Formats: sequence, structure tokens, C-alpha cells
Amino acid sequence: MTDRSNERVETIEVAEREAGMRLDRWFRTHFPEIGHGYLQKLLRSGQVRVDARRVEANERLEAGAQVRVPKAARTPREGGQGSSKSTTPSTSKADRDLIESMILYEDDDVLVLDKPFGIAVQGGTGTRRHIDGMLAGMADRFGDRPRLVHRLDRDTTGVLLVAKHRAAAAKLGRTFQTRSAAKTYWALVKGVPKPHQGKIEVPLVKAAGPDGDRVRRARPGEQKEAMHATTHYSVVDRAAHKASWVSLKPVTGRQHQLRAHMELIGNTIVGDNKYDGGMDLPAENITPKLHLHARRLVIPHPAREGKIDVTAPLPPHMQETWDLLGFDVRRFDKDDG
Repeated sequence: MTDRSNERVETIEVAEREAGMRLDRWFRTHFPEIGHGYLQKLLRSGQVRVDARRVEANERLEAGAQVRVPKAARTPREGGQGSSKSTTPSTSKADRDLIESMILYEDDDVLVLDKPFGIAVQGGTGTRRHIDGMLAGMADRFGDRPRLVHRLDRDTTGVLLVAKHRAAAAKLGRTFQTRSAAKTYWALVKGVPKPHQGKIEVPLVKAAGPDGDRVRRARPGEQKEAMHATTHYSVVDRAAHKASWVSLKPVTGRQHQLRAHMELIGNTIVGDNKYDGGMDLPAENITPKLHLHARRLVIPHPAREGKIDVTAPLPPHMQETWDLLGFDVRRFDKDDG
């Protein structure tokens, strides 16, 4: 590797064990002093590239890929955008206790959390408190810096998979890439989908909106930007014609995929302000929060034979709604819908 202090630009080859890792996570591993916002700035200006290509922070890296790292990224100005307050972040006792309370499953390689409502998984503009940051300050507890394998939206609850070391992160990342992870979500949607069971295959594109980025159906001529997206859905129970409890099984893992797909078939997720589900709640006394929950994850273990199979209980606001509408989780404990 070249001398970082003298070279203007450094090119680093992605190791075999890092295959499948997201670019932003790769940067956090190699350059923990670089903040997320500063990395975004370097990507937008083309100063950071992969195999000479402009890429986004969520780019999945392949073994042998060449990451261009400018000196500006390696030596951020003191107190500037690229610097962090501490190269060895710590986590408060309250946040440590919060992480501990989230743990559904733990072994030497993997951590599975039950993410609560309203907490961001990763940092971003205006987001200082997030699960990734809490975990970064708990390397003393886990023996290494835990690494996110996938993400959930801020207001989505439930199963969140975390790797406890780099090798597990790389292996799990490849598993998600090959779609070998079986994910089941539960949601409350407006109305009753017809048919009661089906598949939604609608390509999506990102589009800016008044409430921030969202995704929508790809239009003719947008094939280049379109992201293939497939979701299987099934109605588990319903409250007359006003609302339905649905089981959602995404084949792909696009941003806001489930939320956008349900809106596209006319059954928006209750409490989803970004996708027109926040108004006209189907019953009084329903909490106007997003009713989307990552219920179950089944995935091959990254270091040994067998699978990880973890289920997260409904969050308090959804359990209250289930009770209000007469939905009984115990009827579907065996196969989770």
C-alpha cells in the first residue's frame, strides 16, 4: 500500500474478504475519521471512485475493485467536514443499555437486534444519533466494531442483522446479494388487496419530493435508472374492508420498496406519510405511526452450518392496533403469516 502522507491520490484494492461490502461501510472500516456527510461530498465531486467510475455510497464492492481515495479523504482538515470529534467514539450508558435491550440473538459472529420505531439505522444529514454510531462505540463490548449488514427505514421496526467482525460482514453481504436471505415483514394496509395473495413486480426509480427522497414507478425511457423490484404479499387477516394485516416477502431489497409497492396497488401502509398512508386512518384510536415491521429473518450462518432464524415481536404501537382490530398474533406464530 502506498504512503498515505505523501501521495495525492491512493488506490486501494478491495480484499476478497470485503467482497459485497457497501462502499460507505468500507470507508468506515479503513477511514473511521471520515464522516458520512464528507464522504457524500467526495462522491458527488468524483474525488472518490471505484474502478474509475463515479458511484454512490451504497455501491457494493467486488473483490479486486480499485477504490480511488484522495488525500482530502485521508487527511481531513482539523475541525472541518471530514474530521470527527473522536477517532475512538464512545457510547453513553443510556445508548449501551438501549442496544443491549434490542438484542434478540447473539453469537461470536452475528448480532440480531429488534430495532424500535423512530431510531435511524445510519447517520445522514441532521442525524446524529443512530444505531450504527452506537455500535461503533461498543467495540469493547463486542471485541470488534460491529458492522451493519442491511438497513431499515427510521420508522420501520423489527429484525436488524449486524455482523460482529469484517469477515462475517463480507459473507453476509454476499448472501444478501444472492437473495439467499428470507425476509418476512408484517404491515397494516388500507383496504384489502385483490387478489388476497400475489406478486408485485414494478421497477422503481428514486425521485426527490417535498418530504425528502422517495421512490416511484419507473417511466418509459428510465430503464437505465430503474431498479428491478419484486415483492410477494399475502393477506393474513382483515378488518372488514377498511384495513388488512398483510405479510410481505421482498425478493429484492430496494429503498422503500415495500412502501412504494403497496401504494402502487392502492393499499398504502397505515401511518406512511411519505407514501400517502398517513391520512384517513382506517379506525379511530390508531396511532399515526408507520405500521411496517420486519417480523422474521432466515439466513445461512456466515461461519458454520445451519441457519439463523430470528423473529421480532410487534412493536407497542402495532400491538395496540392489532388488539384494537381483533388481530391475534398467536394464530400465526407457527409460520409468521
